[in-house]
Amino acid sequence: VKENNYRGHGDSVDQLCWHPSNPDLFVTASGDKTIRIWDVRTTKCIATVNTKGENINICWSPDGQTIAVGNKDDVVTFIDAKTHRSKAEEQFKFEVNEISWNNDNNMFFLTNGNGCINILSYPELKLIQSINAHPSNCICIKFDPMGKYFATGSADALVSLWDVDELVCVRCFSRLDWPVRTLSFSHDGKMLASASEDHFIDIAEVETG
Repeated sequence: VKENNYRGHGDSVDQLCWHPSNPDLFVTASGDKTIRIWDVRTTKCIATVNTKGENINICWSPDGQTIAVGNKDDVVTFIDAKTHRSKAEEQFKFEVNEISWNNDNNMFFLTNGNGCINILSYPELKLIQSINAHPSNCICIKFDPMGKYFATGSADALVSLWDVDELVCVRCFSRLDWPVRTLSFSHDGKMLASASEDHFIDIAEVETG
């Protein structure tokens, strides 16, 4: 493995997301009020997009055409990945944590500070449903590559696994002791890694827990 440093942001880099189909591109969200798109072949920044607020979360749409970025003021901005211009902007009245499209690119999910998952239609951004997922702050969300499940992590130290079609919780993983900060599925969707302030990463079999 070759190690490279990508320098350019003027403040903390809070989240990174790879392009869904191009393995050479990734995008970063920073507190310096910009997002940057990077190319690993040149190890250089190929685009800097100025945003209104301090950015804390970012995701790339499954079709690769749009980047969504959320800031500390709970504004989510949708940026055209080719022109690097803002396509839409949505201000929310609650704490927005992680954001993600579903694999079909027709719904947009947000986890929020009230323990809910908000599901919006895309690109209309109309609220379809709000699910009470956790008793406390719902922090992170991740869709499995197969499109069968998505997982959410919460301040209650629980990871819950949801059926995408039914929108019901099918199981919970409860081996962590601290708020769940980040989640990741394996490439085949069979394993789910979750991490918090515990000094270990929990890796679970998705089907058995």
